[in-house]
Amino acid sequence: MPIAMSPPPSPSSSSDRPRILFLGDDVYYNPDIYKRLTTRFDIIHPCSADLQRSAFLHHLRAGSWGDFQAIMRPSWHTGGEMGKWDRELIELLPRGVKVSASAGAGYDWVDVGCLAEHGILYCNGGSASTEAVGDMAIWHIISVFRNMTPSFLAARSMDPNQFRTAHHGLPATSYNPRNHTLGIVGLGKIGYAVAEKAYAAFGMKILYHDIVRKSRAHEDAVGARFFAKVEDMLPQTDCLLLATPSTFGGRPFLTANVIAQLPRGSRFVNIARGSLVDEEALADALDSGRLAAAGLDVHANEPR
Repeated sequence: MPIAMSPPPSPSSSSDRPRILFLGDDVYYNPDIYKRLTTRFDIIHPCSADLQRSAFLHHLRAGSWGDFQAIMRPSWHTGGEMGKWDRELIELLPRGVKVSASAGAGYDWVDVGCLAEHGILYCNGGSASTEAVGDMAIWHIISVFRNMTPSFLAARSMDPNQFRTAHHGLPATSYNPRNHTLGIVGLGKIGYAVAEKAYAAFGMKILYHDIVRKSRAHEDAVGARFFAKVEDMLPQTDCLLLATPSTFGGRPFLTANVIAQLPRGSRFVNIARGSLVDEEALADALDSGRLAAAGLDVHANEPR
């Protein structure tokens, strides 16, 4: 059962305990940990209506919640109603705020550079989704090599013509992932988990590009080959996997120029952020056959 929140302390509260601004729905998982938190901190928990951007900015300007030292958002599904944490919002935070912690591995919704300017440390949930996202990446890799989506759609269509077309036509462009090269952009926790799974399960050849090179032991464990320049890796890639963070206001990584450097008929999988992909360029590449298939775990404009 969710843990009900106690009424927030008033701005004039004389408590000497540090204060945390809690964003989102009541805690459902790990209630014991949350109970321990409440014994050491005063929790300020605004209602959902107060998290809408205009209301949220108003309360920050008015100091409705007094001084608080930390911000926590324990669920990725709620607590983000105010939208982007940009300079307009961050500069309204009390000067005593030292840390902002949020569920989710990504941080493209917050200007971490601006937080740093104000002495605020941002903490994400980088390891929480590693296995789940890694498994989904493997499904997408199998799907783009084995034409799983068109096969599923044909089977479920209840249309004999679609079934026959898929049954006779798709095998010619379906391949096993084994011994193909998987080029990974971003070999962090999730990227490395995918490399481990793809190497162990399919014997895929792992290529990767990252701003930080892995240790020799990590590379040897998955047979990985490092590329300091991504343009040197792309021509050798049978399936390109994006597993890199998207920065606040960042530009797409997968553009028509990048696609042109991949072998014709290669595959693409995105488990990172939809904003990293020029979706028009991707659609054109799929229509022209430049890319054989794409597996998208994320999109640039997802329903909210």
